[in-house]
Amino acid sequence: MTIVTKKIAVIGVGHMGHGIAFNILKSGFDLMFLDHPGNQPVDDLLDMGATAQKDVKALGYWADIIILCVTGSPQVEDVLYQQGLLDSLTPAKVLIDCSTAIPSSTLRIAKDVHAKGVSFMDAPMTRTPKEAAQGRLNLIVGAPVDLFETVKPLLQSFAENITHAGEVGAGHQMKLIHNFVSLGFAGIFSEAAASAKVAGIKPEVFLEILGKGGGAGVVFDRLQPYLLSGDVSGFQFSLSNARKDLSYYDTMATESGAKHDLASAMRKFYEDGANQDEAAPMPQIIDMLIKAAAK
Repeated sequence: MTIVTKKIAVIGVGHMGHGIAFNILKSGFDLMFLDHPGNQPVDDLLDMGATAQKDVKALGYWADIIILCVTGSPQVEDVLYQQGLLDSLTPAKVLIDCSTAIPSSTLRIAKDVHAKGVSFMDAPMTRTPKEAAQGRLNLIVGAPVDLFETVKPLLQSFAENITHAGEVGAGHQMKLIHNFVSLGFAGIFSEAAASAKVAGIKPEVFLEILGKGGGAGVVFDRLQPYLLSGDVSGFQFSLSNARKDLSYYDTMATESGAKHDLASAMRKFYEDGANQDEAAPMPQIIDMLIKAAAK
């Protein structure tokens, strides 16, 4: 497969998509993005030569490769079917879905996209907006090998670690499995931290014991600054997104017949937190648990 292109469109210039767009531009690609109220400030992108476009179809007609970086399956389906992106796609184009999505929805979309002669890849990401801005995301890719190798130079413009997980759908499957583990540990850590606080244990002692024992890891490192100084910058992932991702994992496990008792409990855990403040960053669920214990 040969794709000679420099024309890239990004739909979803939010906390993660802005970093993706910035680094694509930095690498010399031509970029057009959807002008949307949910975008982060885009003056820097415009200064670098990007073009804003209000019409989804116009983006699809113009670009050779379209990257979706929206919230989840409902938003992906809305862009493709209701806003008309699918209608604007023509053979030899490539659609890359960097969103977190339900795999069964991804497979239905891929079938419709392939029917137009368009290539499809799911490439969800891990890490945070900080790494997105630095061009250091992790990508989990579901795609045929030839498509993966062809598009890899573009992916390398905004990602540090890129793993080919398998065929279409495997990226979203593995992303949900990853987030179940990551959010599961974050939930256990948060409940333990609240319990320690209620018991009168100093945060420094709690962190030292866990950090030198079974609690060490990436999630521990992201949550530690919040306990010490209230700093949420290392884990700016909202409780509403946590609720969504656990819901998606629960759906995937149900559809596949996999056991998911712990996932269902964790889904309820994040639903309770998001119902209190869905925009709150992950670490603040610790305070919610402490307040609940005081009642």
